[in-house]
Amino acid sequence: MERSGYYGQFGGAFIPEILVATLEQLQAVFGQIKKDPTFWKAYQSLMSTYSCRPTPLTYSENLTRHFKGPHFYIKREDLNHTGAHKLNNVMGQGLVVQRMGKTRVVAETGAGQHGVATATMAAKFGFECTIYMGEVDVVRQRPNVFWMEQLGATVVTVKDGSRILKDAINEALRDWATNMDSTHYVLGTACGPHPYPEMVSYFQSIIGSEARDQILGKVGRLPNRVYACVGGGSNALGIFQGFLGDSEVELVGVEAGGEGLKSGKHASRLVSQDGSIGVAQGYKTYFLQNDDGQMLETHSVAAGLDYIGVSPILSAYHEQGRIRFEAATNDEVLEATRLTMKKEGIIPALESAHALAGVFRESSQMSTDDVVLINLSGRGDKDIFTIADALGDESWKRFIVNRAEAYSA
Repeated sequence: MERSGYYGQFGGAFIPEILVATLEQLQAVFGQIKKDPTFWKAYQSLMSTYSCRPTPLTYSENLTRHFKGPHFYIKREDLNHTGAHKLNNVMGQGLVVQRMGKTRVVAETGAGQHGVATATMAAKFGFECTIYMGEVDVVRQRPNVFWMEQLGATVVTVKDGSRILKDAINEALRDWATNMDSTHYVLGTACGPHPYPEMVSYFQSIIGSEARDQILGKVGRLPNRVYACVGGGSNALGIFQGFLGDSEVELVGVEAGGEGLKSGKHASRLVSQDGSIGVAQGYKTYFLQNDDGQMLETHSVAAGLDYIGVSPILSAYHEQGRIRFEAATNDEVLEATRLTMKKEGIIPALESAHALAGVFRESSQMSTDDVVLINLSGRGDKDIFTIADALGDESWKRFIVNRAEAYSA
């Protein structure tokens, strides 16, 4: 980092004056935490007793045999408490909120996993909790909305804009600006104004440190490649941080290709021609935007990847060439989901299945001696309605409609 809060030309804190003092407080507390060796130990202890860490590393012998190529190892963040990597970040931020003496948290969510994780953390620490979620995502991620409410959170349906993740972020920021004395914004990915990209990456680095030790213990050497899906970037940075200093390990991030990069219906900021550098939602990075700087509509079968921006940290590594970025289409993702379920008995989240799709596509390029590490960032039970609809299951489609109508009544 050349300047505080910057990664090359990316990052920063482009915020209204009303939020300056609040962010300065957060920066100061986070700075203290990084210098306090007892904090990380307390954090690790909390995650081991409350959140099943370390999560396992699974050798996927059936997929290895099927592709006749590299050895597949899957980092099982789907087995983390609440079903995804999201809890790593929110529990860390919960400890930060305690240090700041605040009593309320707000958050945005797309796929719902961050919302469930935040509601879980709030219940654990005794905070008041409000979750903002786009109307489109409320419908397609109904199970997670139910659990957030049962955990005691207030779920606010955002009906402005495209009614997806970026709109939920905007509403959460407005709430924070109005209630900043009592409220902390638990941003769910490595985006937003400084210090959020660094702070979220810091807590998610537990994935990479575990995975590095685990792969060395199982194989006796580092992997040839590490794959992760990329929305905002928190799970990718989480696992990549364990291997950034190893030039022999190729790091591959897989964005949401939607219906194809030339279709205009995707969420690929770094791979497509539609992404360009801009400033929005408090930071500078690659966004999907037009020539006038207006944000474009995004599309992905995976709600958690349906976002206009990407972590400024990943943008910097993209320009440096340290991380290679690809994109997987909806069709490739659904096929990867089906194959993983049938071959390994693992139900991946649609977000995570982007990483699997990237590996499956490139497996023929690798040898039988190669070792591939895949971050399975979450489990797919939340996606049951979306997957059933995509697979044309008429009974489930009727059920989805009935439940949506009942909820709206």
